Amino acid sequence: MRVLIWISAVYGGSAMLLAYESRNATKDVDATLNPSEIGVKLVARVAKILSLHEDWLNSDVTQFLGPNPKAGRRKLELSIPGLNVHVATANSLLAMKALACRDPLPGYRGDHEDLVFLIRKIGIQAVDEIQERIDLFFPDEVISESKRKTLEGLIEEAGNDG
Repeated sequence: MRVLIWISAVYGGSAMLLAYESRNATKDVDATLNPSEIGVKLVARVAKILSLHEDWLNSDVTQFLGPNPKAGRRKLELSIPGLNVHVATANSLLAMKALACRDPLPGYRGDHEDLVFLIRKIGIQAVDEIQERIDLFFPDEVISESKRKTLEGLIEEAGNDG
């Protein structure tokens, strides 16, 4: 019996790696599975077979997807029969990462490197353009003043300031 598993969508560092080739590593895979019951069993099986940590696939990302998660994803073309994967679009990743805007720490890369990449890729020149992307996916969210200053610095670092 062949089972069709949908990885509804991949987000975070895994999306940056798979869809945009912007990094060479990620510690886990932020994704949603469909059907989740079967997916959870398969994830546990893969962890055991490959000696991975049991939470190598993190489905907690669903709490950060906004009111219409399907709006911020596109199909990823893979040549693996029975596996359908969607990946977060650059605009939705930018919105999620800008809202989090986590600082790098020792042993943790944070969001700044990914934000600089996305700002360059999309051609962002002002924080208001980031807020426009946030409004598409998270209509009730506003960039805080402290994150606004950080994002201004990242836009400058990305070299899209005109």
